[in-house]
Amino acid sequence: MRILENILTDRGSRYAVSGGSCHSAAEARAFLAELRRGKKFARATHHSWAVLGAGGPVKSDDGETGAGAIILRMLERAELRDHIVVVTRWYGGKPLGGDRFRHVQEAVRIYLDTHAGRS
Repeated sequence: MRILENILTDRGSRYAVSGGSCHSAAEARAFLAELRRGKKFARATHHSWAVLGAGGPVKSDDGETGAGAIILRMLERAELRDHIVVVTRWYGGKPLGGDRFRHVQEAVRIYLDTHAGRS
C-alpha cells in the first residue's frame, strides 16, 4: 500500500491518494478496510476509488458523484491493471463545485507519476 498524504488543499478540503495491488472487488473492500484502520483515514469524508481487474472495472464514488468514473478513466488511459487507486477527501466546510473533479484528476495524476517512477 502506497499513501501520499496532504497532496492538495482547497478551501479547507484536504486530499490524499493511495493505491496498491488489487485484483477484485473483494480485494478492493479489504484495501479500503485497511486504509480506514488509521484514525485519520477513518475520519475522511470520501474514499473514491477504482480498479481495473480481470473481472472487469469496479469503482465507487463514496458520495463524491462522478469521482470513481474519473479514476477509472485515468487507469484505463494509463493501462494500469490489477491496481486500486483511492482518492481520499476530508471536507473543509466549503463546497468546491466542479473544482473537486479537477482535484480528483490531479490526485490520480500525482499517484500515477509516482507509481511510474517506482516501476
